[in-house]
Amino acid sequence: MKIAVIITTYNRPDALGAVLEGYLAQDDRDFEILVADDGSTEETKRLIEKYRDMAPLPIRHVWQEDAGFRAARIRNLAIAATDAAYVIFTDGDCVPGKHFVASHRKLLEPGYFLSGNRILLSEAFTKKVLSEHIPIHEWGMIEWALARLSGNINRTLPLVSLPDCCRKGSPNKWEGAKTCNLSAFREDLIEVGGFDESYTGWGLEDSDLVIRLIRASIKHKNARFSCPVFHLWHPENDRSRLEENRKKLESILGAVHIRASLGLDQYL
Repeated sequence: MKIAVIITTYNRPDALGAVLEGYLAQDDRDFEILVADDGSTEETKRLIEKYRDMAPLPIRHVWQEDAGFRAARIRNLAIAATDAAYVIFTDGDCVPGKHFVASHRKLLEPGYFLSGNRILLSEAFTKKVLSEHIPIHEWGMIEWALARLSGNINRTLPLVSLPDCCRKGSPNKWEGAKTCNLSAFREDLIEVGGFDESYTGWGLEDSDLVIRLIRASIKHKNARFSCPVFHLWHPENDRSRLEENRKKLESILGAVHIRASLGLDQYL
């Protein structure tokens, strides 16, 4: 099955480079990468071109003009740009372990979307990883345990494996699902109209998508304790639109529709 990994980024080429290194080291190489770029400058474009020239798998750059935080729109453009049957969403500051794609492939199942978790790196450790080009995507439990003891990460629990038989206990749970580690069949994303672009600014467009998937009978399958990502530190995003987005999400919770009010259809 063809898989597309959609990586959202904005003007952080050092982090994006570390993320792409992680995907080039995957033990499952049967996928393509679409960098969903929310208006970055030429520096990011040059970085993507460098990796595209050296990568053993397809890398494409999907760019939109910088007009503020429009993650929903750039993800929709990336979904429209691929014909892959299955889509993994992540961010340009989330480094995958080498089994990340293989783990999503192993767990994918018709009628379900997957939601994984993350491990947060400290500010100092993030700077060290990026400046010294430390290949954390290759680390095992010993290295991560030492990092936890040193205060460089917030937890190691996501590295513990969970039996696959325990993954369907909360099929209607939308809370906690985030697009830094989320995957779904492309046809299911199309059915609900993808992301709702009426969400602008940081926050909750991913929750909106998940709620509509569940409402469309696409259930939540837990991918935690199987395929974590390692989230590089960054300053907190501008959250000035969060309250407005929260009110929009509250109205969605009381509604019955499954399709985005301003979504993927316009690009298909």
